[in-house]
Amino acid sequence: MSTLTVTDPADIVIPPRVSLADTVSQTLTLAWRATMKMRRSMEVMFDVTIQPLIFTGMFAYIFGGAVSGDVKSYLPLIITGLIGQTVLTACVATGVQLRTDMDTGVFDRFKVLPIARIAPLAGPMVADLLRYFIASVLTFAVGIAIGYRPGGGVIGVAGAVLLAMLAGWSLAWIFTYFGILGRNAQAVQGISLLVMFPLTFLSNAFVPTDTMPGPLRAFAEVNPVSLVITAIRDLANDGAVTGNVGWALLGCAVVIAIFAPLSVRAFNRKM
Repeated sequence: MSTLTVTDPADIVIPPRVSLADTVSQTLTLAWRATMKMRRSMEVMFDVTIQPLIFTGMFAYIFGGAVSGDVKSYLPLIITGLIGQTVLTACVATGVQLRTDMDTGVFDRFKVLPIARIAPLAGPMVADLLRYFIASVLTFAVGIAIGYRPGGGVIGVAGAVLLAMLAGWSLAWIFTYFGILGRNAQAVQGISLLVMFPLTFLSNAFVPTDTMPGPLRAFAEVNPVSLVITAIRDLANDGAVTGNVGWALLGCAVVIAIFAPLSVRAFNRKM
């Protein structure tokens, strides 16, 4: 007859709290995992490789004459606007992929591991920085190929790309939150697109805000997407680090401060 062994509570080893260094290491490990998934399923990169090529040419040649009189005059406006639009579209995929991973049971494995709770969320988002970089560089490349000449030069364009990547990472926390709350990937995509389209089209991405009616103009000017795009324009077109860059960075910090804790809290409840 087997005997039941009772473990003395004093002998139980409680794992220490996850340190900041461990959190960073675990986040980077899961970022590498997400990068490997991208390499094995290249179709998930279509929104940051094929879309910039199509959208840049399409918007420039369809709306260039109507908005600015000719395509060349429209390029400084539309190229920088499309960077904001493309990065925001890529953010939607972050929430959808998160919901897919949660539905397939991947996160059931993570919850039994002694890792930081933010690591499974932040890891894929760090990997998505590569997606934002590709989208921004391709958009600038297509724009230059069709006649866009950024006045900010190489340094200005590099600053604009870095700002776009930071903005994408911060805005992705919104769609991460949707991904955690959504019932399935289709629901997350529907909710995310409902948010993404107003933020994109009710901004200064495609037309100057002074052409809009009063209420729409008021919303467009405080839209965080408009703040980011204005800052990107200042960097790429003028090579200037203006107050708009500061406002954009502040807006990104506010979004992270609000949605990162909400996402982690919702994730802990789900797990």
